[in-house]
Amino acid sequence: MAITGSGSLAISLSFFVILSAFLQKGAAEIVTVEGQNLATDNISVIEGEMATISCRVKDNDDSVIQLLNPNRQTIYFKDVRPLKDSRFQLVNFSDNELRVSLSNVSLSDEGRYVCQLYTDPPQEAYADITVLVPPGSPIIETREDVVSEGNETELTCTAIGSKPAASIRWMKGEEEMTGETTVEETYDRMFTVTSRVRFSVTKEDDGVPVDCIIDHPAAKDLLAQRNLEVLYKPEVKIVVTYPEGLPREGDNLDLTCIAEGKPHPHQINWLRVDEDVPPHAVVTGTDLYIENLNKSYNGTYRCVASNAVGDAYDDYVLFVYDAPTTSPTPTTNPVNTQDSRAGEGAPQKIDHAVIGGVVAVVMFAILCALIVLGRYFARHKGTYFTHEAKGADDAADADTAIINAEGGHNNTDEKKEYYI
Repeated sequence: MAITGSGSLAISLSFFVILSAFLQKGAAEIVTVEGQNLATDNISVIEGEMATISCRVKDNDDSVIQLLNPNRQTIYFKDVRPLKDSRFQLVNFSDNELRVSLSNVSLSDEGRYVCQLYTDPPQEAYADITVLVPPGSPIIETREDVVSEGNETELTCTAIGSKPAASIRWMKGEEEMTGETTVEETYDRMFTVTSRVRFSVTKEDDGVPVDCIIDHPAAKDLLAQRNLEVLYKPEVKIVVTYPEGLPREGDNLDLTCIAEGKPHPHQINWLRVDEDVPPHAVVTGTDLYIENLNKSYNGTYRCVASNAVGDAYDDYVLFVYDAPTTSPTPTTNPVNTQDSRAGEGAPQKIDHAVIGGVVAVVMFAILCALIVLGRYFARHKGTYFTHEAKGADDAADADTAIINAEGGHNNTDEKKEYYI
């Protein structure tokens, strides 16, 4: 039987329709089976670098392995590459593995790749490729280049064109600061991150580095740095150059004013609080010199320093002491003296040995007196006197004594005794 050309075309179309229906039915039945033999891994790769996809089979029964791209186009069928993309290269093919490399990865390569094993039923395993794009060099900006102490400053740091979005940290010296962050996604699935930080500055912040640190899985040690420039008013200190000790009448006085600030003080003035500076005082630059001091110069002397930020001062209180008195030079054992606020020398050292000797003599004298008194009272203990036969002491004999006795025998009952 002869078959015409139109008949052959009809048969071919029928075969194509039947084949297409069979393939669609087979594709619909492809599922991922738990415990299946086929396995692969997800991949994260930095843009421009190489990714490697591995389709592994644990126990293969001579089934065919193939790799499909996210559009389900066959990249490799066994060891054959139908896809005309030379960036895909076969690394290894065996009954248990199909390993393919993809060089110069771009964002368009991101997606889900399919490892397919023609078994009954067919098996699939999915390898998700994530493309990481590092941000460009961060840009750090300040609201003002120079800031005065006590004022607030603001710094902004921007990380452009990253995937995923970067995170930004702030460090001021060794101190970590918290910024306000905003994230903007662009049309090409990229992200721009901006962070702002605000803080008040002090003079100690001058020259301190502020770091904007970028954290991203595709970048390391990525930061931008800006050193703070802080203006501050002067710091003033008065130093006594002369004399080394207490200022006394007749001495000279030399004071030096040390002032540091940013910018450097452009003016330094000396004055006397509530009074005029002595007429013969000499001011030379930062020094104040007064000769031949006397007590009329007592008072508070002030050094005032000025710069563009402000003024500052330091005070020195002058108290002139009496001139030291002249005394003969001791030949031996000189006595140390110490100045007092009244300007007089300290009292001489007390000789404790002399004081101890005097006290010992006094105590000895008191002890001797007590001994003498004790012996006196002991000898006169029990002694008494009577008025009996008063006048008998002058009689020549006993009879005359009796006769001359005062009061005679009639007064015997009035005898009195006195005890001492």
